[in-house]
Amino acid sequence: MAVYIALLRGINVSGKKIIKMEDLRSLLESMGLQQVRTYIQSGNAVYSAAAGAQEALAERISAALKLKYGFEVGVIVKTPDELEAALRGNPFAAGSVGAAQEETGEKRYYSFLAKAPEPSAVETLQAYASEADDYRIVGDVAYILCRDSYGKSQFSNNFLEAKLKVMATTRNEATVRKLLDMGRAVEE
Repeated sequence: MAVYIALLRGINVSGKKIIKMEDLRSLLESMGLQQVRTYIQSGNAVYSAAAGAQEALAERISAALKLKYGFEVGVIVKTPDELEAALRGNPFAAGSVGAAQEETGEKRYYSFLAKAPEPSAVETLQAYASEADDYRIVGDVAYILCRDSYGKSQFSNNFLEAKLKVMATTRNEATVRKLLDMGRAVEE
């Protein structure tokens, strides 16, 4: 068995695409996934399943959600090791946020992409970096540094999807760390 983290895109936002986490847990269990745990209402699930293709798992979960709820939900599946690598690989050094975070409000966000974007698409983002927002794309992760608030950031999930031409789902650093901890607990 392997441990995976499913990141659902765009559920329970502004009263749309409502999925209760209890219902998500039941749905995933009905698919044969084991040790299912959910975290907060933004669509995060940790579970164990037979080792295999993550993309196929994402497609199975997405199809099951479409069948049950009647709407599309993008799903990205990661392993605990991949989440840990994303956290360790953040190009915005802890000093740029870290201790100053409470004083300045700076925050780090991780937009997990369905695949690494084309270099030409990444280049289109350069014009949007500012003193308020900065970004870096490393493989299939877009790292966002918000010096104000994510709600005011140019680099919203929808913006990144439009510019990079790939499906994305975004989590703050605290959520990524919690999901990693949950994944490691299931591994034990």
